[in-house]
Amino acid sequence: MPSTPRKKIATPFQKAESLLKPFCVRCSIAVSGAAVTGHCAPDVTEKAEEIGREIARRGMICMTGATTGLPYWSAKGAKQEGGMVIGLSPASTELAHIKTYHLPVDYHDLIIYTGFEYSGRNLILTRSADAVIILCGRIGTLNEFTIAFEDKKPIGVLEGSGGTADMLKEILKESHRGSSHVVFSSDPKDLVEKVSAMAGDLKRKAEM
Repeated sequence: MPSTPRKKIATPFQKAESLLKPFCVRCSIAVSGAAVTGHCAPDVTEKAEEIGREIARRGMICMTGATTGLPYWSAKGAKQEGGMVIGLSPASTELAHIKTYHLPVDYHDLIIYTGFEYSGRNLILTRSADAVIILCGRIGTLNEFTIAFEDKKPIGVLEGSGGTADMLKEILKESHRGSSHVVFSSDPKDLVEKVSAMAGDLKRKAEM
């Protein structure tokens, strides 16, 4: 008598992963934004924290430049939601990170001390992530945006947050390079959903 093929039983993690599709479970999302927020929209710190929470709720890793300001608030939100946060520091040691750069260490599970100053840190952070979310920023945030753009990473921009983030639509228009992998939204949840879906699509295509 022929044997009946045994049905594969999904593990709890596989079940959870299937429920979260088309989102990108286990993806890493870099949050880029101003370390000093005086020029940003009044509600941007709350939105940055919500972005961190939304990243964690989808089982993704929140990545930051291990700095103050908006990335710090996103790290806080992710940790409060039980997520994982990885920071990449411009310093070469924890001592230099704290004493020379005056940067925080809380709300991070791991901080990698790159020793490559800010410009090198920006490159490593952006290239290490599956996608990037841009909030109100200054030149450093614009630098991380252009790196992600040239690398064709999925990019989400928080509209109405202020700073260079609110200049990006015009920059893209005047640059004549297209914007198919850049999405915009003023709502943190909607923005994370869009970016996660884009990153998930790319990851699944790479695994095929």
